[in-house]
Amino acid sequence: MKVVFMGTPDIAVPALEKIIEAGHEVVLVVSQPDKPVGRSKALKPTPVKECALSHGIEVYQPERIRTEESIAYLKKFEADVFVVEAFGQIVSQAVLDLPKYCCVNIHTSLLPKYRGAAPIQWAVLNGDLVTGVTTMRMDAGIDTGDIMMRQEVIVNEGETSGSLYDRLAIEGAKLIVKTLSALEDGTVVYTPQDESKATHTSKITKEMGSIDWNKSAEEIERLIRGMNPWPSAYTKLDDKNVKIWKAKALSQDAAANPGTITEITKDGIYVQTGEGTLAVLELQMEGKKRMTTDAFLRGYEVKTGTVLRRG
Repeated sequence: MKVVFMGTPDIAVPALEKIIEAGHEVVLVVSQPDKPVGRSKALKPTPVKECALSHGIEVYQPERIRTEESIAYLKKFEADVFVVEAFGQIVSQAVLDLPKYCCVNIHTSLLPKYRGAAPIQWAVLNGDLVTGVTTMRMDAGIDTGDIMMRQEVIVNEGETSGSLYDRLAIEGAKLIVKTLSALEDGTVVYTPQDESKATHTSKITKEMGSIDWNKSAEEIERLIRGMNPWPSAYTKLDDKNVKIWKAKALSQDAAANPGTITEITKDGIYVQTGEGTLAVLELQMEGKKRMTTDAFLRGYEVKTGTVLRRG
């Protein structure tokens, strides 16, 4: 099939690669405009753009995909299907109407759960045991279109948003190839979403990484994994910001206020929470490298009774 692929970050690259590998003709890749990075403010191409150019595919980077100019440009390619993953712009009905079949979105949750932004992070934050990927026939709503296919993915113990992100990228790539095959041979089944089960997620902000020690050890441990790699979970130790990268929730409580360091061993710094104890296993002082607690304690003195505060 003739495919227009619309995507921007690295999570969409495996899908583009798989579509090409499956023998479909990707006639155009649409991605967000390049953005300046670093001190030099040099323009950096998006990961999807880099992938497209490596395959000799034309790339289109409009500031707004909804303009008449953009719509007219897309129309010239007479695509059978548009595939959209993490593109970063709202696609108008005029764009949705362009392909012969439909616009297919790859969404990293089991719709209708977790419509909107950051479904991967919220699956970790909420302690979900199972998440997955959905391919959906796009409509004018936000993640409201008919489900085409779904693939469940088990959330592993100790899973971070970063590790889950990588796994879902691969599963999404596999699923879109199956979806395109079913679309082409006429066997695809469109299933309307159950609106009564719909949930919506908000964007992740840096402020959300600030640890509230009044919460339970389990909640804080999920926050640490959910905020990894960005924006990270953090606290204040001796008025210095410290990122916590790995921890373990324990059920025991100490006779101390939440945020109090109750025990220090070479393997962990133990902090009382609102319910249970959190063993801090990997951390990073501002301006320093990420390290295990053992390595951290060799270069920084920490005393029991010290109270960690909101970052």
